[in-house]
Formats: sequence, structure tokens, C-alpha cells
Amino acid sequence: MTRTLLITGASGQLGRRVARAAAAARWRVTGTYLREPVEIPSVEWKRLDLQHRDDVDALVCATRPDAVVHTAFLLAGPGFWTINADGAAHVARATAEVGARLIHISSDSIFDGEHAPYSEADAPSPITPYGASKAAAETAVGALLPGAAIVRTSLIVDDDPLDNHSRMIMDIAAGRRSVALFTDEIRCPIAAADLAAAVIELIDLPYAGPLHVVGPDDVSRYELGTLVARRYALDPALLAASTLAESGLRRPADLRLDTGRARDLLRTPLRGVREFLSPIQPV
Repeated sequence: MTRTLLITGASGQLGRRVARAAAAARWRVTGTYLREPVEIPSVEWKRLDLQHRDDVDALVCATRPDAVVHTAFLLAGPGFWTINADGAAHVARATAEVGARLIHISSDSIFDGEHAPYSEADAPSPITPYGASKAAAETAVGALLPGAAIVRTSLIVDDDPLDNHSRMIMDIAAGRRSVALFTDEIRCPIAAADLAAAVIELIDLPYAGPLHVVGPDDVSRYELGTLVARRYALDPALLAASTLAESGLRRPADLRLDTGRARDLLRTPLRGVREFLSPIQPV
């Protein structure tokens, strides 16, 4: 019997990867978008504004999904808190009402960056508005649907389509932007395809609560930039280096996550960034 998967934010970087993986695994996929859908075979598209609880309830009730993957978020701008925190609560409540499985996508930004590496047992300690909104989302999801899996991840890297960070690096190398990359801001990037595969696998596992799903390599923003540049045969010498300390910005410095639990639980290989961003070989 064909199962139904509802993906919020299916037009986004991770959402479209999850949609492709689910369709390939013969799920019936309904994907939501806010502005416009993207072309993915076998996906039924529905517009959804997560700020409106009644709309979320109506869509989930009409879809009757077996599982929901909540990827939608807003990094900043008007309504970001309502979309991230309240929207997650709306999705969790509606999912609970139909008895479906929920995979909620969260972020390493819920931590302060001062006590890495972080385990699933560490309490959220956000220092940015975005991080606070994601921490609030986790709290809501855990309260409304205790059986949900909360996937904390990091920078998502992709080449189909190119992710925002990689696009920025290419713009810098081409002289279209002037941005310094921090050498003291540490993350554990993950390939979008790997994360999507892990999410699909997790749907059928009896796991609840936070789970850290990131790549095994920790790199600075600057090193990540050099890896992207080399992959696409660009000159990494064109990338300017700086430090978070010098910038005066209040952002988490070191967001390494302990992935021991995910490694024990998942069969999906999680490649390191130095592997999946290796230089493209000429044909």
C-alpha cells in the first residue's frame, strides 16, 4: 500500500531533496511552498503559509499523511518568528491529530557556540533571534508530539541546485561580491542528499527527541569556502579571510555536534565535507 508523505517547505533546498528521495522510494508526496513550487516529478503541490493555523490544520486533515517532514523555515525578516516557532507548533499539533509520524528539522543554531561539541542532552542556549526561534520550535514540537524526531543539522551543501553558501563563494571568486569568510566560525556541513536520505530512513525508526545529523568534518567558514572554490575550479586565493572576533558580530563560534547517536542509529552514510566537495574531475 502506497504511503503518503507531506513535506513542508518542499520547494526549499532540503525539502526538494527529501521530495525527490521520497518519490524515488515510492511515497505519494505532497509538498508545500510559500511563493512558488519547483518542478519535481510525482509531487503534488499545495501553497501553505505556516502562520495560519487553520490552513495548516485543513491541509493536514485533507492530506491524511502517514508522515510529515517539516523543513520550512525563515532565516530572518518579517514573520520569521511566527513561521519558525508558531508554524512548527501548528504542524506538530495537526500531525498529532491525524496520528502521523513527524520529522522536525532543527538547527545547530540553538546552541551558543561556547561549549562544543554538543550532544543531544545539552540544553539549548541560543544567542541569535533565529536560534531562539528554532529552540522555541523544538520546545513546542516536544510538548505537542513527544514521539516526533527532531533532527538538528548544520550548513546544508548541495549542487542541484547550488546552495546559498556555495553560490556566495562563487560570486566572491567572480568578483561579484566582497565578503570576508571567518576562520574561527566552525560548522559541520552536510550534503543535502545525505541528510534527505537520513530523514527518509528515520521515518520508519522508533526514535523520538533530538538527533544530531551532520557531517563528520568540522570546518571553518573560510575552509568551506576554499573547498567550494576548488571544487568548481575557482581560485581560493580570491577569498578574503577574517575572524568572527574581529567582526564584533554576536554569532555562535563553534557549533560542532556530537553525532555518535546518529552513527549508531542510521544506516545512511554521512559523508564529510572534504569528500563530497572534492574537485570535480574533467570529463
